[in-house]
Amino acid sequence: MVRLKDEGDDPYLWLEELDGADVAGWVGDRNAETIAALTGGEAFAGLRAEIRQVLDAQDRIPYPGWRGDHFYYNFWKDAAHPRGVWRRTTLDEYRRAAPEWDVLLDLDVLAVEESENWVWSGATVLRPGYERCLISLSRGGADAVVVREFDLLRRAFVENGFTLPEAKSRVCWIDADHIYVATDFGPGSLTSSGYPRVAKRWRRGTPLSAADTVVEGRPEDVAVFASHDPTPGFERDFVGRSLDFYRTESYLVTGVGVLSRIEVPEDAWWDVHREWLVIRLRSPWTVSGVTHPAGVLLATRFDAFLAGGRELAVLFRPDARTALSGYFWTRNHLILAMLADVRSRLEVLTPDETGWRREPLAGVPEFDHSRILETDPDHDDSYLLASEGFLHPAVLRLGQVGGTVETLKREPAFFDADGLAVRQFFATSADGTRVPYFVAGDPDAPGGPTLLTGYGGYEVSLTPYYSGIIGRGWLAKGGSYVVANIRGGGEYGPEWHRAAMRENRPRAYEDFAAVAADLVTRGITMPERLGIEGGSNGGLLMGVMLIRYPALFGAVVAHVPVLDMRRYHRLLAGASWMAEYGDPDREADWAYLREYSPYHNVRGDRPYPPVLLITSTRDDRVHPAHARKVVARLREHGHEVAYYENVEGGHGAAANNEQHAFVWALTLEFLWRKLTGQAHASLPRQVSPDDAVQRAGRAPSR
Repeated sequence: MVRLKDEGDDPYLWLEELDGADVAGWVGDRNAETIAALTGGEAFAGLRAEIRQVLDAQDRIPYPGWRGDHFYYNFWKDAAHPRGVWRRTTLDEYRRAAPEWDVLLDLDVLAVEESENWVWSGATVLRPGYERCLISLSRGGADAVVVREFDLLRRAFVENGFTLPEAKSRVCWIDADHIYVATDFGPGSLTSSGYPRVAKRWRRGTPLSAADTVVEGRPEDVAVFASHDPTPGFERDFVGRSLDFYRTESYLVTGVGVLSRIEVPEDAWWDVHREWLVIRLRSPWTVSGVTHPAGVLLATRFDAFLAGGRELAVLFRPDARTALSGYFWTRNHLILAMLADVRSRLEVLTPDETGWRREPLAGVPEFDHSRILETDPDHDDSYLLASEGFLHPAVLRLGQVGGTVETLKREPAFFDADGLAVRQFFATSADGTRVPYFVAGDPDAPGGPTLLTGYGGYEVSLTPYYSGIIGRGWLAKGGSYVVANIRGGGEYGPEWHRAAMRENRPRAYEDFAAVAADLVTRGITMPERLGIEGGSNGGLLMGVMLIRYPALFGAVVAHVPVLDMRRYHRLLAGASWMAEYGDPDREADWAYLREYSPYHNVRGDRPYPPVLLITSTRDDRVHPAHARKVVARLREHGHEVAYYENVEGGHGAAANNEQHAFVWALTLEFLWRKLTGQAHASLPRQVSPDDAVQRAGRAPSR
């Protein structure tokens, strides 16, 4: 296969330097222009304050995680704790309107003490004692983290405990004195994607250099992994290589240096719980003379499967309307989460002597979207269930499979939804495919400003959710909000995703364009009043819409976008995405990538709608050069473009609520001005503090 070299015709390669003097000057100039154009006056200040109030609201649901004996752990940010506090409480306390929280770690205090810009990146707690954990802290919100051992009893970092310097590390407890660690061990230890290609078993009290290698991948792999299952009576260790974004080679560790291959398809998801192995297929699999389709979920006994048995029970089989979106083990049951035309359905499966008994999960409302947040497969059959909708604030329930369901928390409305409705429509794409989308807004006020979002990649599904940010900043103003469920996502399972992979990527763009056109045909909006927004892969979607379908839209916003399809695989984590997009160094792949690469298709002889690009210097996943270079090229051709680059924030482009509020105020102010010709005014549908407890919002997921 012929491999291409750089064409040497990119005049803006210098913008790939992360923070050199010339680049910093260029970014500073663009930021100043955007801030001057959009943030002056009371309208923007009011909008930003409204969004900040949403994010800092004291009575939003503190979504918990479970860590042994049903402690409810929560990471919390508000105006008094901008970096956040990690805390926990008991179930009885959590039931109260104002629980008493036990603060384990205050990041604001830690940041001052250590003169570091710490951002929380999670904790891995040691089972079954739950007395120690490994905390990950990011500088400025990047994916790379510092890992430090923490004592949950003393509420302090462990002196001379397990500690790793900044890297894109993966860690897992084995026991109190051993962990698995995949990190940057020095030259040659990372993949071309920048992730660890070596995992080791590290014993307490010994230098990291003395740790024993348990798995080693190849430079072209995405990463390696090593994990330990401490379930009593079923203790197991697993290692493997992520060959690309979707294919994995997995092994059970059966002895020192002895591995047993888990013979599932490389692109299948698999999971082991006690005696069971479940397998979710991404492509058809023929076994024992039976062909199982993509999207099916299978179950078998793990030990029997390793021994060569292939007696597989079908737990879920997709159809044209229904796909499996996830599964969750409790101690004795398996909860299936499904989407039927992007509407949630939950069922409980129970193994017995006759097979797998099936019944609906109790406590699930008929409407809105419901998802399982937590189960506790070590101890019992409890589950946490969150339900919400575009116009319905979230409700958090605690249930027991086969038992009671209790409402723990309700979030009050953050904006007045009277007169608003949610409708689902289906657009017809260029090849005849029906593409679903949701519209939230006033059905009796057609032709108004409309904000359309989408993603269309990596089998990620966009489902209904309640957002105080969108509610206050858009719906409350009289705008409509639209979520498109285009191909490339997971709304209809693996085949819906595969239909827009690699050379088929344009199907996702045709779907999104079809939704935009359908909105106009139905009289919901007009092209000049239709704005679009998306982030990451959704930012690529925005870039393609800009250069391929400019007449359909009145304004475009892209957050942390992928835009240079010629060099994306050479920037930060980009090499890990080649299974999704293709390899630009292969002539056949570049032939289709060049057709839609936004950076390579900017033209000076056609009009584009105004565009705003937002990114972060600290995004170590999608390089900010993607956005910088497209802005430079648009400016070169005289197009209207605004740019804002946050100096921190990582792939979310914001490290705290203040920055988050600024980014979303910038986004909504830009769209509203371009689609209506006016700055944001007061918010007539806002619920006042005297009328209801205020609820925090959720911005569109990435």
